[in-house]
Amino acid sequence: MAAAQGAGSSVAGPSGAPSSVPGQGSSPAVAVWEWQDEFGRWRPYRGNVCSYIEQVLQAAQQKGRRSGSSLVSSIPLGHADAVLAPYVIDIPSLTQFRQDTGTMRAVRRHLFPGSSAAGQGIVWEWQNDEGGWSPYEMSVCEVLEQARATNHQRVDLAPFGYNYDVDLVAQVQTNKTTRFRRGVQRRLDSPYPATATSAPGHAGVGCSCQQCWLNGGTGPITTRFRHSATNFPNSSSSSSSSSSAATTQQLSGRTTSAGSSSFVPYNKPALSAVRSTPRLGAQSTWALPQAGGPSTGLAAPNGVSALSLPVKMSKPSKVNQALAATLTEPEAVVRKYLEELKGTPADEDCIICMEKLASPSGYSDTCECSTIKPEMVGRLTSCQHSFHMLCVLAMYSNGNKDGSLQCPSCKTIYGEKTGTQPKGRMEVSTFPQSLPGHKDCGTIQIVYHISRGIQGPEHPNPGMPYTARGFPRYCYLPDNEKGRKVLELLKVAWKRRLIFTVGTSSTTGESNTVVWNEIHHKTEMDTNLSGHGYPDPNYLDNVLAELAAQGVTEDCLRK
Repeated sequence: MAAAQGAGSSVAGPSGAPSSVPGQGSSPAVAVWEWQDEFGRWRPYRGNVCSYIEQVLQAAQQKGRRSGSSLVSSIPLGHADAVLAPYVIDIPSLTQFRQDTGTMRAVRRHLFPGSSAAGQGIVWEWQNDEGGWSPYEMSVCEVLEQARATNHQRVDLAPFGYNYDVDLVAQVQTNKTTRFRRGVQRRLDSPYPATATSAPGHAGVGCSCQQCWLNGGTGPITTRFRHSATNFPNSSSSSSSSSSAATTQQLSGRTTSAGSSSFVPYNKPALSAVRSTPRLGAQSTWALPQAGGPSTGLAAPNGVSALSLPVKMSKPSKVNQALAATLTEPEAVVRKYLEELKGTPADEDCIICMEKLASPSGYSDTCECSTIKPEMVGRLTSCQHSFHMLCVLAMYSNGNKDGSLQCPSCKTIYGEKTGTQPKGRMEVSTFPQSLPGHKDCGTIQIVYHISRGIQGPEHPNPGMPYTARGFPRYCYLPDNEKGRKVLELLKVAWKRRLIFTVGTSSTTGESNTVVWNEIHHKTEMDTNLSGHGYPDPNYLDNVLAELAAQGVTEDCLRK
């Protein structure tokens, strides 16, 4: 940290950075694993989960030195925390994979000095709109803790890309533009694990590997926006950052001026509507359909009035349901996509249960089947990856049971993948106003309507209510050839229940609520300061790749 400025003074990060480089100072380093949410923010796993990840990696390294075999390829997080049972970290790609939905998120590993906030188990949190507490990324926690230790009253988070001041004495975070205040708190948790190694990952100039794509802002698929991967000076971590500013939105219970430009890293969609009509009326001559009312036709670029086209999820007939029941019998699905291997299996681990393929399945005590034995090994027919067949059966039985499988190793989809999106309505209309970066065409508007309800058997907590915050949600595409192709694929994804799911909001921490499901949408049309709007020359290609990862490709349009 810079020279002490006296009690009650202000600190502007990253001058509050550690003076020693993580992993290179005299004190032992601690490892913090973080996952990236759909808004590009990094969220730290808890200390006990990080300890388990490190233990598995260290055991694999020791085993590798003895046998010369490769390192562990995946780590199931349910062994550390039962709440994380569906999640597996794929180490080669640094990706968190949810086995029952196929959702993938980037993960990263950062080192901090043992004397840091992470080494002491200190976590700083901000109060979200639901009254819960959400953690800052660990690098921000470190700055806040060092400022507190040196009797600084205020910390400016602007160098990290946040338009906030934090008052450590009053324990409040203030938006410097809107002056809106939130509570902050300092919490003591399990210390993060000490480590003597910097693997996995690499340092140096970013290359074309997936880790650099996700953390460095290069490569074909960018994250929604990056503002939180700020490194300390001389840090050995290879993650890069870019600070952004976001156009303020109308949030529940407070409104900001339409012309202001401030960064809101912990924003939450409005509970009544994503857009405010007065703001749109001040900037343009068109208006959106109002929630609860009929959707009006808007003039298209060709002069024809294009009425909103509702797309509803079809209700399967009893005949189709009966056919589906026969086709999605778990044993039949496993045998459809895996061919049983005869003879001695390869000296490899099953990445689902982490046992050797030559040993019985690790799920033999929890999953029983009369036709699939614990020692049976199968190979997926297309990608050729091998697993215990009983492990694949357990994974399938824990998911949607829709007749499809997704390879836990390479994510290849077998069959037609469906999701857990609640019932709702998708409306489509067009209007002549152009989006920034697409001046040669009009705009496609998509409106998603989902109401609160009761969770079904495919959801995390069947029988419990779920909330639907921020609906209707308005999204925008350019009305050109590629934009219309994306629209048709989004209709397929909607019918397959892939656009939303029921889970825990990474923005508010609220559980049992409707959240986005890894197919990014543009919810702003007049600015891209937040990463949610235009211009964005890579967006259409990126969303096509995200749709393909869910099994929604142009082949679906030819059926």
